[in-house]
Amino acid sequence: MGFFRNLHTFESLSIRDYRLVWLAQVSTSMGLWMDQVARAWLIYTLTGSPLMLGLVSAARGIPLLVFGAIAGAVADRYGKKAQLIISQIVNAVLNVILAVLVFTGHVQPWHVFVTGFLAGTVQAFQQPARQSMVNDIVGRKHLLNAISLNSAAINITRSIGPAIAGVLIELVGVSVSYFVQAGLYAFATLWTFQIRTPEASKAPDRSKVQPSLIESTREGLQYIAGNRLILALMVLGLAPIVLGMPFITLMPIFAIDVFKGGSETQGILLAMLGIGAVLGALTMASLGKGQTNGKLLVAGAAGFGLSLVLFSRSPVVIMAGFFTLLAGFCNASYTSQDQTIIQMIAPAKMRGRVLGIYLLNRGLMPVGSLFAGLMASLFGGPTAVLLMGASCFVLAIGVAFFAPSLWNLRNIPEM
Repeated sequence: MGFFRNLHTFESLSIRDYRLVWLAQVSTSMGLWMDQVARAWLIYTLTGSPLMLGLVSAARGIPLLVFGAIAGAVADRYGKKAQLIISQIVNAVLNVILAVLVFTGHVQPWHVFVTGFLAGTVQAFQQPARQSMVNDIVGRKHLLNAISLNSAAINITRSIGPAIAGVLIELVGVSVSYFVQAGLYAFATLWTFQIRTPEASKAPDRSKVQPSLIESTREGLQYIAGNRLILALMVLGLAPIVLGMPFITLMPIFAIDVFKGGSETQGILLAMLGIGAVLGALTMASLGKGQTNGKLLVAGAAGFGLSLVLFSRSPVVIMAGFFTLLAGFCNASYTSQDQTIIQMIAPAKMRGRVLGIYLLNRGLMPVGSLFAGLMASLFGGPTAVLLMGASCFVLAIGVAFFAPSLWNLRNIPEM
């Protein structure tokens, strides 16, 4: 019984305003993963071109790279709640427009690309606003728990959202899928309206002379470059997205060529990755106040790389499934710790900009996928994943030497 009394898995949900933030996170994440399936299906049925599948994904992802840092500066300047509400309303409107175009039979490929680019743009503005608002609402005591529960929501909806989209497309058509997505963003907006905005999340006093957005963004970059610990945490958060996580794009090679299976084999491996990620996020959420352990962070990052190495060498699918589960567990656990420590260290006035740059990781995935595809074409899928995993392992160890204060990190002073 003592174990359960000390279990803190869902403690942040006892905070009213965080519950609202979390519900909005669940809704928007569900809409995001449904959109990935629906948009790919729509463009392929319109064009029949595999190339268009990659291009429409890039159109959705490029704005995250282009606007991520600026979005953080906007959140710091104009307030996070307003930024969230506006971006979620725009998301809902974009989904309604696309749904109506499909339903009336007037949809064209360029509609899919334009709405995808605009949806990616508003997503770039949602992420830093929501993540930095979490810190303002729950405080340092519950920060790791709250960030981990957000991660769990993202990973759970990543498994459920595509399945729901697939069923809706099959039964009632892609237009209904987009109407449902619009409804999800509408619910997220209603929940966000009800949040009692903490003082730190409100817009600063604009009666004072404010630097330009470009200058504000430059200040954020300079702060990161000049703080060795923050820079190390940023590298741990961003580099594995390019070097490691794109291994999932090579899953068909393992499913078909290595394990002599089919789509069901790929589905099992990806499901194990998702299960591991949820378990990792919930484990971090259960740690309570043990939230600034640098050794645990570095071990998780190194464990992610090592898991990929072992996955690439697995002779049977059961072993490969275990190591994909372990990779998901390590990735979710160390990224939750990474973002928590960044939010604790970064000053409140700089937090939106820092998180805007940190959350470029969502837009870096297509870049990493291109890199993974090139490696696989040159060396084969297993060797490519071996090299990717080894690079992540070496990176984690190198960061520990570059910023030894991270390795010894236990208690973070108030900023």
